[in-house]
Amino acid sequence: MVDRVMQAVDELWDAEVQFLQGLVRRPSTLHHEAEIQNWIAREMAEMGLEVDRWEIAPGALKSLPGYSPVEWSYHGRPNLVGTLRGSGGGKSLLLNGHVDVVSAEPVHFWSHDPWGGEIVDGRMYGGGSADMKSGIAAMIFAVKALQRAGVRLKGDVFLNTVIEEECTGAGALSTIARGYRADAVVIPEPFGQTALISQVGVLWARVTVRGAGAHARSASAATNAILKAMPLLQAVKELEAEVNRPEVKPAVWQDIPHPINYNIGQFHAGDWTSTVPAEAVFEVRIGTYPGENLEEVKARFRDRIMEAARRDPWLRDHLPDVMFYAFHAEGADFDPNQEIFAALAAAHQEVTGTPIRQEVTTATTDARFFQLYQGVQTTCYGPSGDNLHAADEWVDLESVRSVTKVLARLMMDWCGAEV
Repeated sequence: MVDRVMQAVDELWDAEVQFLQGLVRRPSTLHHEAEIQNWIAREMAEMGLEVDRWEIAPGALKSLPGYSPVEWSYHGRPNLVGTLRGSGGGKSLLLNGHVDVVSAEPVHFWSHDPWGGEIVDGRMYGGGSADMKSGIAAMIFAVKALQRAGVRLKGDVFLNTVIEEECTGAGALSTIARGYRADAVVIPEPFGQTALISQVGVLWARVTVRGAGAHARSASAATNAILKAMPLLQAVKELEAEVNRPEVKPAVWQDIPHPINYNIGQFHAGDWTSTVPAEAVFEVRIGTYPGENLEEVKARFRDRIMEAARRDPWLRDHLPDVMFYAFHAEGADFDPNQEIFAALAAAHQEVTGTPIRQEVTTATTDARFFQLYQGVQTTCYGPSGDNLHAADEWVDLESVRSVTKVLARLMMDWCGAEV
């Protein structure tokens, strides 16, 4: 039975590659996820799955743990679950993947079409090719291989594709709010076929700095908001260095040289070269260790910004505004002694012939929701790739095939299989 399933993955491989290209060729940046979700829903329906498609209702998640506040609407941006019903008597498994991808700008840095799904030397290039449309293709085609091989699972399998993993996790949270729960969750994030055991938390901060605008002819007498932002940016990097000191790292993070990143990801100021900018706004992605209180992290960041501001005569009288929006993601640990890790390790060993390795990531994933707020054993395991969130992102296609086989084998073992 196992041999038939592995053979089915190989027989479906060309179709899987084409499906992954179809995913990449549907740009699904923030607010533009509907087309790809509708396309996946049609694929699931053709597979005979029970398809549930819904939008997040305004205010529906605000009272739930793990909620991240937003400044936008969820209208026209569906989440999706395709359910493969088991025959009964087996454990259930939820496979989760996010369809949202980050911007490909500046596109002139790319040597491949960012939305082309081009294949060169065994790699597929494109925005989201690795992160994480490859994982979505793997989980869907793992189910297809089981179906092709005539294998029926005893436990239910839920294929869950969601929005906003890259900024809030609202899609995964809404899956929980919708009532979905499984005995285990695996998310095929592109971690090079390793099992995730810990991830950081993430906050997004926005700092608004006020200056005093003027015509450039009077620049020497005006107050340039860009220049006033500079000591605040320096304060951010000084705080980042402090939270990465070895003595404050939890044990599992000791071998990671720089686990906590305070990434200054956006800076906006001015709209005319001959005008002194009266306002500057910068945004920071703040990492946190598992177990850290997010409100305390926010207070520490705000206090450091204000301390730096008070050292400047202008800023002392015109204090910057610090606010937090979108990501309010707690860090999370995933116990490698849980049953799903043993099952995943066995499937990985059987398919690859090598022991599985464990991963500690300085990124966040939607895995936190299922582990922290449902108490469901969870990990991530997915393909290999590189240049995530950057030009020429790519995924190794043979790793996608391998992950597809591992997930199929995992479902047989975890859920129980019969002809």
